[in-house]
Amino acid sequence: MSYFRELPNLEYQSFLLDRRSSSDYLIVKNLFRRVKLRDDLQNVLTVFDKYQIKDGARPETVAKEIYGSTQYDWVVLIGANIINVRNEWPLSDRDIYRYAESIYGKNLYNIHHYETKEVRDSQDRLILPKGKIVDSDFTIRNPERPFENIIPNPIVAISNYDYETRKNNDKRGIYILKPKYLQQAIIDTRKGLIYDRSSQYVNDKLIRTENTRVTMP
Repeated sequence: MSYFRELPNLEYQSFLLDRRSSSDYLIVKNLFRRVKLRDDLQNVLTVFDKYQIKDGARPETVAKEIYGSTQYDWVVLIGANIINVRNEWPLSDRDIYRYAESIYGKNLYNIHHYETKEVRDSQDRLILPKGKIVDSDFTIRNPERPFENIIPNPIVAISNYDYETRKNNDKRGIYILKPKYLQQAIIDTRKGLIYDRSSQYVNDKLIRTENTRVTMP
């Protein structure tokens, strides 16, 4: 099943200069028609597997690996709740470097911000969690000797490149529909792409929009 081919059609008034009359329509795919996996599938964690997107992988290559065909790339995207592939799918390591370089130029390895290191006391109790964004002069006192020692350097500098790489890597972890539920997802999707009856209804796969050239003299 190709998702694009399954999209229902839309009759839209023609604005072409060579139209034959004011009542001419163009038939186009309704790209605004979207579906999602049904709620009972989305709410059952056992229906999905946690998946780590490999460097350079694309939705179609993941679909080939998991479902045996590139045509199910849309199942990968819907399961991962990804709408904008350009912004929400991770770049390859090479592309993220080029992207970061295009933004920061010569400042690629300059400091973007500072983060805390994990600090524990002598009894392995957590004093300071890792990854909190702080100022460059951030310090904390040793709770075991609060009036004597300041714990030195409880922070680490994060470069612009590290920052962009982290953001990109955070996109690699997705949930993917287990193969045994693929056919149910296809059935549900086809049902979801059928039009309900309305004033625009022509048939299950076609609606007609208002022609303003006719209705608005």
